[in-house]
Amino acid sequence: MCVLIHRALYYQRRWVKLDVDYLRYFDSDKEIYSKGTISTAFITNVSSVGELKFEVATNNRTFIFRAESEAERNDWVTVLQDCTRGRHRHSTMNPGSPLTPDYQGYLELKGLRSKLYTVVALDKVYLYKNIEDYRIGVGITSIEMNVGNVKDTDRRSFDLTTPYRIFSFIAESEQLKEQWVNAMRNAIGEALSNSEVAERIWAEPSNSLCADCGAPKPEWAAINLCVVVCKRCAGEHRGLGPSISKVRSLKMDRKVWTEELIQALCINVQCSDVLETLSLIFCGADVNCSTGMPNWPSPLSLATAHSQPLQAELISHNLNTELPRSVVDMAMDTVPYAPPPCVSYNGFLFKTASMARAITERKTREEFSRRWCTLNDGTFSYYESDKNSNPNGALKASEIVCLAVDTPERHGYENTFELYSESERLYLFGTDDGDSHKEWVKSLAKSFIPASAEPLLRLGFERIGRLKCKDGLNLQTSKVGWFALVGSTLHAYLNDSKGEEIHLRKLNELSIQQDNEVLVLVEKGRTLYIEGERKLDFAGWCAAIQTAAGSGGDTLSQQQLTETDIPVIVHSCIGYITQCGLTSEGIYRKSGVNSRVAALCERFRQDARSVRLREGEHQVDDVSNTLKRFFRELEEGLFTSEDARTWLSTAAIQDESKKISQYQMLLNRLPRVNKATLQALINHLYCVQRFSELNQMNLHNLAIVFGPTLFQTDGKDYTAGRAIEDLIQHYTLIFEVRLTVHYKQSSEVKSSQWHFICTVYLEEKKETAEQHVKIPGSMTAAELTCEVLDRRNIAVKDREYWSCWEVSDKEEMERPLHYQERVLPILHSFGTDSHLLIKKHLAMEAMIVYLTSKVDVSKHGMMKFREERSILGLGLTSGSFHDRYFILNSSSLRMYKEVRSNRPERDWPVKNLRVYLGIKKKLRPPTWYLCCDTQSEMREWYATFLSIQYDGNVWPQDGLQQTRVSRVLPDTRHGNVSLIPLRGSENEMRNSVAAFSQDPLAVSQFTNHWD
Repeated sequence: MCVLIHRALYYQRRWVKLDVDYLRYFDSDKEIYSKGTISTAFITNVSSVGELKFEVATNNRTFIFRAESEAERNDWVTVLQDCTRGRHRHSTMNPGSPLTPDYQGYLELKGLRSKLYTVVALDKVYLYKNIEDYRIGVGITSIEMNVGNVKDTDRRSFDLTTPYRIFSFIAESEQLKEQWVNAMRNAIGEALSNSEVAERIWAEPSNSLCADCGAPKPEWAAINLCVVVCKRCAGEHRGLGPSISKVRSLKMDRKVWTEELIQALCINVQCSDVLETLSLIFCGADVNCSTGMPNWPSPLSLATAHSQPLQAELISHNLNTELPRSVVDMAMDTVPYAPPPCVSYNGFLFKTASMARAITERKTREEFSRRWCTLNDGTFSYYESDKNSNPNGALKASEIVCLAVDTPERHGYENTFELYSESERLYLFGTDDGDSHKEWVKSLAKSFIPASAEPLLRLGFERIGRLKCKDGLNLQTSKVGWFALVGSTLHAYLNDSKGEEIHLRKLNELSIQQDNEVLVLVEKGRTLYIEGERKLDFAGWCAAIQTAAGSGGDTLSQQQLTETDIPVIVHSCIGYITQCGLTSEGIYRKSGVNSRVAALCERFRQDARSVRLREGEHQVDDVSNTLKRFFRELEEGLFTSEDARTWLSTAAIQDESKKISQYQMLLNRLPRVNKATLQALINHLYCVQRFSELNQMNLHNLAIVFGPTLFQTDGKDYTAGRAIEDLIQHYTLIFEVRLTVHYKQSSEVKSSQWHFICTVYLEEKKETAEQHVKIPGSMTAAELTCEVLDRRNIAVKDREYWSCWEVSDKEEMERPLHYQERVLPILHSFGTDSHLLIKKHLAMEAMIVYLTSKVDVSKHGMMKFREERSILGLGLTSGSFHDRYFILNSSSLRMYKEVRSNRPERDWPVKNLRVYLGIKKKLRPPTWYLCCDTQSEMREWYATFLSIQYDGNVWPQDGLQQTRVSRVLPDTRHGNVSLIPLRGSENEMRNSVAAFSQDPLAVSQFTNHWD
């Protein structure tokens, strides 16, 4: 109810709630967290005082409320008196108080100047102004931890995230932070623990006692066996392994308790259908068998299709139950059981004790014990000696989820391998006999890899096993995949699909998300999510895949590569020098700072994909020397040690046509990566020499520098330089490059000040609206906007928000550039289907008004989400809209499956996001996009994004006029090189280049598109 609360001088309107323990008041009825709380255990008196007013008194304070009517006032007084009547009064908090803390102390809440006294009790966190308020039961608010999630953010900082607000706390020390985090996580566990499922299951008399020992009220269940067990017996079931008994808690494992599973446990003794299915499974029915029906190939799909949810639930929890000796088909006719291929092998191995954690240190020979090992009938057993008949231990093949082959001499024995089990145990075996090691690896892999993934066994894998994953076709349901890691290639068999190869060094993105539980692999056009079903083997997969995705050595093929097979280091250095150093005098001849070059080389060597070369942060000469050092230290060389001498001898051929033919022949003999890299480098050097009047690096000078570097000679053999000079001079002939492509690449940089020329459109894309503008490296979007408006004599009126927009015709989307955003990097990222447009930002005023009235920088709410994905192996795109809950704060955008979800599905750093607006309803964005229900809602989200990314500086305070700059347009030609804006169509571009070829100095201005 809404009442007025009396402060020192005035009343404030508040929404007030009363429950058994607290009287709470809020800013409004829509708020989740209160402004203040009064513990009912401390209320000593409630009485009416004057017109419409009543007071709530404690031993230390008196609160005066005023209702909106006499009747409301009387109702409040009556209810409060009834609530507090007969209750034991407290004057201060003590161990017997209703709020018994699990942890308490002071925490600083970011955004406030003072610290708050914080109490963690059971499943809630309570906030008080100070310890005195805590002792008298007067607080600020309480946080329900059933919707909370705790995440480390800094040395002393951590976030408590809820769907409604993010509380960022700072502890007094790192040690205290860990204690706070643990206490709050325990509170979350307490909040998620409830007896609702247990009470429903116990309501069935047969479930009120442990199925094994008869103990009352068992709190555990074997969900695939449909029986309940006590805690002691649950430990015995775990010892059997999850392939026999899948043990879950009735109170803690809430996710597993679907309505169907609860019903299956409650009525399996009453329903003959479910009981018969359970009996068949116990007798050996294979729930993974084929039904022979194309539409419903498995019993699970058959039960689902015929509306049998209880049967489907029971079958789904027995998919990995180990196979017995016979199988029963769906028609209940017993048929012969077809056993898997028999694999047997035996011999001596050396074994360490099994472990529940990853092996991080080297195991010495003394830590291994000699054991007689056998692999028979799908069971791997190890004995004290070959004389013993009782094994020390055994591991069923169905329990093995991963086999990892260690690098030689990693441990005390030369050859070792690791076995990971379903029950999260790791077994390490070793031998000095290489042949025996290979046979064991081959036999063990064959024992647990299914026939559908049999081709994986023919690979020289380093790691092989089973993982759960999701791909672009269906992100709602996980499926089992079989994977093998071979070098830098991950081979995958997903269900019954054909084998896939994922080239890890060519990935666009490789990241671990959702608290180390999902490994995300992004290739061009497809994304694969590998889930951590078991922590132990998943951690090993993550480490192995990350290592394989990095640079693996000093040869070209071992580098991290782009999609066009060019090493990332080469692509990055060439791109940076093309942007910032083509006109730098002495480029590639001048030396960089050795320490900076060495550091940059090492960063590229560790993870080239993560290195971002930026003007201002990196010097041109450092980057050019990094590129030269890479080629100079390249193992086998760019031209390969086998053919390098032939390349050099070709330079001596006098007949130009024969020489070019010989170069082309040698080019085609190069490995794929070497050929792509050589073409990219020579293309770049061709562009460099075209600006020799500015950079003083002509053909001869470049050849002198790069000849010894690329051929790795001492510089005394002039033929190395001559060969490089030939490749640059005859670049278009040797590499069969079309002139239009060459001129497009070489005409990007046009002046010693690194100016670019491009076409900008005013209000709409048409020829009459074209403006050709030179773009210096420092030009901002606001300056470009003012320059175009000045050319057209358009005065900017008050409350007009002219902006520069990046428009993508192909993707049907646009993005208003921030007024301080530099234009030049945008041009470098352009495709042929993009252009710049100057037009009014009609929503800007509404966005500014919204941000002005906004108190909190964050925003949350429901939106529809879709991600463009590719079906693995088919190249087809997939993806549909799904409702998701989003929280946007100052550091990240988080996506939750629903409001009550505790853990985000995705988490993006907000500063790295580039947000586009859809032009039409049919969208084809390159990655993912969101959909709002209304324009105003979309405007609010976009405004919040912009405000966070630019720290609230959305629009210049003094308006656009203050960003104008005075520039004298420079001459359109520098030296012997004219500025040639290129037309958008291929034919028009060819005409432009042809005109330039005939008379390079005659071409001064065209009215064309930027391409």
